Amino acid sequence: MAPTTPSRLGAAVRTAARSPLWRTVLVLVLLVAGFGGWWLSAGRSPGYPRGEVRFATGVQRGVYDRYGQLLQAHVSGTMPGVRLALDNTEGSIENLNRVITGRDTFAIATADAVADYQGPDKGRLRAIARLYDDYLQLIVPANSPVHRTADLKGLRVGVGLPQSGVNLVTKRLLAAAGLDPERDIVPVPKGVGEAADDLRTGELDAFFWSGGLPTSALTDLSDHVKIRIVPLSDLSEALHKAEGGGTDAYRAATMPTGTYPNAEPKDAVATVAVPNLLITRDDADPDLVEGMTRAVIDSRDQIGAQVHAAQLVDLRTAVYTDPLPLHTGAARYYRSVKP
Repeated sequence: MAPTTPSRLGAAVRTAARSPLWRTVLVLVLLVAGFGGWWLSAGRSPGYPRGEVRFATGVQRGVYDRYGQLLQAHVSGTMPGVRLALDNTEGSIENLNRVITGRDTFAIATADAVADYQGPDKGRLRAIARLYDDYLQLIVPANSPVHRTADLKGLRVGVGLPQSGVNLVTKRLLAAAGLDPERDIVPVPKGVGEAADDLRTGELDAFFWSGGLPTSALTDLSDHVKIRIVPLSDLSEALHKAEGGGTDAYRAATMPTGTYPNAEPKDAVATVAVPNLLITRDDADPDLVEGMTRAVIDSRDQIGAQVHAAQLVDLRTAVYTDPLPLHTGAARYYRSVKP
């Protein structure tokens, strides 16, 4: 018998393929191969560990809280097997402690609170992304005699919860204005929601807040009572000279016209801003951190539709996380999308 040459073999295959039986066999082979590939792919676990992952946000009705809720929803749809569990906290300082001690894997903290932090294992802190800037806001009733921070002397002032970034920067603002935070005012430790409620009922004369724009608690407050935002730009330079670390995080900023449509003044308000960082610890799983970094960047438009500050999350600025270095998982993500 003559040997089968390649040309004869090809012709035989083409002839067989024209047979109805062979066409059926070929279709079945392709279907089985495709199903097998799908089964292998679906059965393969993602690189990151599955299960519950804790995320420290902030006070209820604050921007950290709302951002965390929306990120949680995005992660549930884009990171199969990861359940992001949110923890309400007093704010940045508590968040740093929770990440350092391992109670939370992820948290949000202001750059000044990070720089000022002196807890054990501070060197283990890592950044995932720079998110958006917090704007320092001093809120008073519209008819208040307070037109600058120094006018707060002798008044009942909300200064933020003890472990919050609000409390940290409020003390610095008061000192920059020549006021002793403990003796020259009546300090009231309140979160933004409680402070807004107390200003509305007259139990507070003023309160400080540091948050993304707009903050829903202030929008709600301005819908019910007439309030005014006091400019803080006169203290910008003094903040840089304030005792303690982290003052380089502050920058002069302007709250845009219409941030709170029912509040005074109607024009833009000059103030001071400080960046927010999404943080973790150096031993967090790199694949998990890479996935979280991707979720933060990919969810910008979705979250930004409800938390306007999140619209500022951007690949070009997310990598500027001073004073913390990037986690290896975050750095890997940024390298993967670098043009």
